[in-house]
Amino acid sequence: MHIEISIRYQTLTLFDDFGGVKARYSVSTAANGVGCEKDSGCTPLGEHTVRAKIGAGMPLNTVFVGRRPTGETLTPLLAAQYPERDWILTRIMWLSGTEVGKNRLGNVDSMQRYIYIHGTPDSEPMGQPCSHGCVRMRNQDIIELFDMVATGTPVVIFK
Repeated sequence: MHIEISIRYQTLTLFDDFGGVKARYSVSTAANGVGCEKDSGCTPLGEHTVRAKIGAGMPLNTVFVGRRPTGETLTPLLAAQYPERDWILTRIMWLSGTEVGKNRLGNVDSMQRYIYIHGTPDSEPMGQPCSHGCVRMRNQDIIELFDMVATGTPVVIFK
């Protein structure tokens, strides 16, 4: 299995071992566009792997900070209290770049930049770039994807 993320079409496609489409989801990548530099707020291009899966079994809309559940569940009231917060919800798949100098090591390391595929509030738009660099998904979609892929699954992010 492998994952392909299209910046142009704002989609994430999961392929089976034979190249068939197993699932396709609408996503949201970076509002700042593509780029691999630290602190750019951009979504990195190239080959990655799912380095870690975080949040297995947690309830829908579980709030994460620093990859740890806070004990909160996102509600409209909580969202209204923190309108500028970049919510990381439900599940996290932490990506690690595999291309040295492009998205691994130095000033371009996707893992050190904390680039994730993660859940986001259902009020956030999909199909258009709005994130701070990560790949955002609907919460039900991230649960489904999370349950289908293993740590080490290849991920390619392309224009």
